[in-house]
Amino acid sequence: MRISVHIAIGIAVIAPELFGQIAASPPAGPPAFEVASVKPANPQDRWIAFSTYPGGRITVSLYTLEMLIEEAFDVQSFQVSGGPRWINDDRYDIVAKPPASAESSKANPPYPKAPPNDEQRQMLQALLVERFQLKFHRETKEGPVYLLVKGNKEPKLEDAKNKDDYPWAGSVGGGMISGDGIAGINISMPLLATRLSRYLRRPVLDQTGLKGSFDFKFQYLSDDPQTDLISSIFASIQGIGLKLESAKGPVETIVIDHAEKPSEN
Repeated sequence: MRISVHIAIGIAVIAPELFGQIAASPPAGPPAFEVASVKPANPQDRWIAFSTYPGGRITVSLYTLEMLIEEAFDVQSFQVSGGPRWINDDRYDIVAKPPASAESSKANPPYPKAPPNDEQRQMLQALLVERFQLKFHRETKEGPVYLLVKGNKEPKLEDAKNKDDYPWAGSVGGGMISGDGIAGINISMPLLATRLSRYLRRPVLDQTGLKGSFDFKFQYLSDDPQTDLISSIFASIQGIGLKLESAKGPVETIVIDHAEKPSEN
């Protein structure tokens, strides 16, 4: 009987200590890279790239802090404001690898140009906070947007011939979107909307209802040599059977409150 009492007293003494240890355990922080190198880029380099590789590794070449913020928060340049001037001038090279425990360590992107996944974006955010002392806040306000919708006629889109091709949208000549028309390879409508927003300088929201990925090509010929890029984009989108409509919608902005140049490591 005495033994039972002693055991009960022992449990009563130990249990609060155990519970206290559990309660005192800090909550898990945001996902973070296991190792990461951040260095000023060689000014003689010319290859600007953000690449993802199997195992979750990320390499970045000649990126400014603003460009890194765009990748980390999945926004366009017009959705980033504030900060010192150098965030648009100074360029950096980064190599980062997630821990083996991260889901991203199992990632196997089909090509290096594939965008980072959500966990990698969170890791990149944590890296910017740690190395660049980034402080920011988000603002969402109603503002001008474009809606990408189907036109009055059947869209001139073909089901993508090769679903493994890198999703691409650009000019008929193969470069960036310009005044000569528009072409696309294995690209979905949401991704096309994102690509267009970069040139139109406002969010483009996909409301076509079209699923899957497509190939398309439309050459735009104008008799007016003064035709601007936005006008040619609108005409080219109509050429593939879609439309861009002006509307109001939520526009998120990442506002930089503070940033510091990182020490080389």
